[in-house]
Amino acid sequence: MTLILAAHGTRNPAGVAMIEDLADRVGWLLGRRVQVAFVDVLGPTCQEVLARASAASPGRPAVVVPAFLSRGYHVRTDVPAQVAASGHARAVVTPALGPSGQISRIVGDQLAQSGWRPGDSVVLGAAGTSDPVARADLYVTATALSALLGSRVRLGFASTGSVGEAVAAARRDGARRVAVASYLLADGLFQQRLHECGADSVSQPLVTHPGLARLIANRFRSAMPGLPGRTARRAA
Repeated sequence: MTLILAAHGTRNPAGVAMIEDLADRVGWLLGRRVQVAFVDVLGPTCQEVLARASAASPGRPAVVVPAFLSRGYHVRTDVPAQVAASGHARAVVTPALGPSGQISRIVGDQLAQSGWRPGDSVVLGAAGTSDPVARADLYVTATALSALLGSRVRLGFASTGSVGEAVAAARRDGARRVAVASYLLADGLFQQRLHECGADSVSQPLVTHPGLARLIANRFRSAMPGLPGRTARRAA
């Protein structure tokens, strides 16, 4: 069985290393290799990884987990198109990682670890999108995080600079401290922009949370129920 974690892609070497490490951790949980594919910016693409897998082992099933936090264009269009173009006859694509209650709890955990205090104003810092479905998903996550924290959560985009605007708006409304909850998968330009937006604290990207690997492993298992699993923690 071919297991593929499909991420957006970044020119930031640290971000690429984070995605590869995430795939290794998921593979350890499943007891088998998880390959990385990228939808944009760099390769290999899902099409290339699946085509190679099909050529090496015709008829072998494959599972692709889109490592995206909302159901944007890449999830709805690019990933299915790359899978179809590969010619792989037995490839299954799972839902995206978010929005979900598990993702919202991971975001909340990361926020708490970054120094957030009850009473802080919070901004959910996402990459940004013009896709209406993805934008709606981001508001779902902001609402879920607000329910977890018991206070309003604003939404801001790193790509447009609206994270900084949301931080400034919170201060105008009287906030003494503003915390940004990173809604990014890995390090890169957008995570850097979150750190430059003027907030008092910024949480780490979600790939650093151990629960993300477990969530992705469960996505693979849901698509292929016969996949094994490990419950013990991997040694450091």
